[in-house]
Amino acid sequence: MDHRRSGARAVAIGVLAVLAGCAGVAPEVAEPRPIVIHSGARLRVEHERMKEVNEWVTRQQANIVDDPTFMIYTDPSVDEVYIWDQLEIEGDTVHTPVHARAADSRLVHELYAHFHLMVDMGRQDEWLPEAPDAVEYELERAILLRASDAWLLGRTVFDVAPYGPLDELMYANEAGFLDAFIFTARPSEFALARTDWARSNPGETDRYRNWFVETFNRDPPGLR
Repeated sequence: MDHRRSGARAVAIGVLAVLAGCAGVAPEVAEPRPIVIHSGARLRVEHERMKEVNEWVTRQQANIVDDPTFMIYTDPSVDEVYIWDQLEIEGDTVHTPVHARAADSRLVHELYAHFHLMVDMGRQDEWLPEAPDAVEYELERAILLRASDAWLLGRTVFDVAPYGPLDELMYANEAGFLDAFIFTARPSEFALARTDWARSNPGETDRYRNWFVETFNRDPPGLR
């Protein structure tokens, strides 16, 4: 089975995007609705911002479906997974696990995998024009910003179901805690960037942890 092509059309975020992408136009974007999680934390987002996100998500999803030069496989996982977990790239093929009960998360996993594969294939400037030469932490941060925005589009416009790992990323980004989220969740990576950030942001890790506990009623990934 071609997991890449069959999977992309099953995702709630992008069903309309695939159809419109085939015609070369982005689908109409409804007015984003506010979203709220169990703790009561709410997010609101501007319509114009989501229209911009929808344009690049549509274009990228069409490339994932139609470009024959690479393959993206989504492998079912019985556990919740963060989008960077167990990502494996070999040549022109990438594998990424997706929680079997969180089908709506599949497109964002594919987008994340696609970004990393495009970097490996020398196409970074095509898909990350805001960070064409970024490497290491700055590259990962740029990719996670895009992934967060894609999930925000799904949650506020296309009414996709909540999913813990992506909700955490999205809420952290919208609250200004993206760096703290990444450095806490991935303690063995990005050592130099982490050191520079910690020196420039004393006490930020504690502020982030307190915010995360208040928002999600649990410790953040990396501290559980």
